[in-house]
Amino acid sequence: MTQQIWFLTGSQHLYGPEVLDQVTDHSRVIADALAASDDVPVEVVPKPVLTETDAIRRALLDATADDDCIGVIAWMHTFSPAKMWVTGLDALRKPLLHLHTQAHQELPWATIDMDFMNLHQAAHGDREFASVQTRMGVSRKTVTGHVDDPDTARRIGSWARAARAAAAMRGMRLARFGDNMRNVAVTEGDKVEAERRFGVSVNTWGVNDLVAVVDQVADAEVDTLVEEYADLYDVAPELRAGGERHDSLRYGARIELGMRSFLTDGGFTAFTTNFEDLGGLRQLPGLAVQRLMADGYGFGGEGDWKTSVVLRTLKVMAEGLPGGTSFMEDYTYHLVPGEEKILGAHMLEVCPSIAVGRPSLEIHPLGIGGREDPVRLVFDATPGDGVVLGLADLGDRFRFVANEVEVVAPDAPLPHLPVARAVWRPAPDLRTSTEAWLTAGGPHHTVLSTALGPEHLDDLAEITGTELVLVDADTTMRGLLKELRWNAAYHRLAQGF
Repeated sequence: MTQQIWFLTGSQHLYGPEVLDQVTDHSRVIADALAASDDVPVEVVPKPVLTETDAIRRALLDATADDDCIGVIAWMHTFSPAKMWVTGLDALRKPLLHLHTQAHQELPWATIDMDFMNLHQAAHGDREFASVQTRMGVSRKTVTGHVDDPDTARRIGSWARAARAAAAMRGMRLARFGDNMRNVAVTEGDKVEAERRFGVSVNTWGVNDLVAVVDQVADAEVDTLVEEYADLYDVAPELRAGGERHDSLRYGARIELGMRSFLTDGGFTAFTTNFEDLGGLRQLPGLAVQRLMADGYGFGGEGDWKTSVVLRTLKVMAEGLPGGTSFMEDYTYHLVPGEEKILGAHMLEVCPSIAVGRPSLEIHPLGIGGREDPVRLVFDATPGDGVVLGLADLGDRFRFVANEVEVVAPDAPLPHLPVARAVWRPAPDLRTSTEAWLTAGGPHHTVLSTALGPEHLDDLAEITGTELVLVDADTTMRGLLKELRWNAAYHRLAQGF
C-alpha cells in the first residue's frame, strides 16, 4: 500500500479560467515542495482544484474510502465560499490539516495590483474556511507558514506521522499470548471500546499455540540466527558455541523464530506475553521480544495490550527518525536532592533501538516465572531528549498521559543489574512529574521514545480523539488539577447522553 496525503485546494469560478489555471499551478508547486521535504514521510498528491459543492463532497468521500489516503491537507488559495465545504467536511473520516499559506513569500510592493489581490486571497479565504470548520466542530490541525519555511514542513510532517500512525492503529491486529497478570488493574481494559476508538483488534491465543510453532522450528534456522547474534552483540562466553549455556541461547533463538512465524502468518503487528502464563515455553521470552520490538512490533509485558498498542503506534510514527522507542517501566528512583532521576527497566523486555553502543547478550536467573534462566540483551539507553507515554482506561474513556524527559547516562556503572535500562530526568522535576502522573492515573507500563516529541503526541491525540495529559516544564499541580477537571467535564459532555 502506498500511503498518501491528498492536497486539496479550494477556489471558485468568479475570477475566470485563467485565474484557476494559476491556482492549479500554485497548488502543484506547494504540494510538490511538501512531497520533496525530508520532514514529510509520505507521498503528497495534489488533486484538481475544487470549486463546487458536489465536487468537494465527492473528493472528501473518495478520501475517506481510499485506503491509500491517510489524511487530507486543505488550502483556500483564493476565496472559496465555505458553505460549499459543509457536506464534504461532514462526510470526511480521515485526518485533516488546514494549511494557511500563500504561493508567494514576499509581496511585490512596486507592482501589486487588484489582479494580484484577487488571485492571492488565502489571508481571508482560509478564515472563511476555518469558521465553518469551527462551527461544525471539525477536528483538524492548523499550520500557518510558507512552504519555504522549514518549520512549516516540520509541523506538517509531525501531523503526517501521526496520521500514518493512526492508520496503523486502524489496521492493527494484536495477539495476546495468554492472559494478563493476575490481580493487576492497569493491564485490564475495554477491548471493544479500543476497537471502536482506535480500530485495533485485540484477541487471545493460548501460549501452547505458540509453543507448537516454536517446537517446529528447524535446527538450520536456529544455526543461522545464532550466527547473526554473534555478529550483532557481545555474546557472553557461556552462551557461545561450546559454552555450557549455549543450548539456552539456541532455545532463545528458537522462541524468536517461532514468534516471528506466528506473528507473520497471523498478520499481527503487536503482541503481549505474561510470565504467569508460559505454557510449555522453557524460558520467558526476553531476547525474542527485544528483537521483535527493534523491528517495529508492539509489545506489552504481563498481558498489557494497551501499552503494546501504544508502542506499535509510536514505532510507526517514529519510522525514519533518529532515536529509539521502547517498552518501559518506571522501576526505582534516585532521590538525592537536586539530582533526582528515574531508573526505568523491565524484567527483560527493553528495545535495543534505544541502546548506546553494542548490547551484550547474556543469561541470568529470573526470580519469577518458574522457568529456565532466560537470555536477554543488556545495555544502557542513549542520552537525549524524549517523551514517556502511557494509555489509561478510565472506564468512560481512554486517556494518554505523557511526560517530557531527558534521558541521561547512569551516575555510575551498573555491573549487578543484568537487564537493559534507561535513566531519565522528568520535567519539570521528579516531585511534580510523579505527583502529576499519579493524579492523572497514568499506568506503570509506558513507552519511552527519544525519536518523538510533544507535538507528535498532540497530533496523535487530536487525530484519534483521545484525551492527552502532558506533563512538561510548565506543569504545576494546581494547573494540572484544573486541567483534569475541565477535561473530565468536556469528555463526558462530548460523549452525549
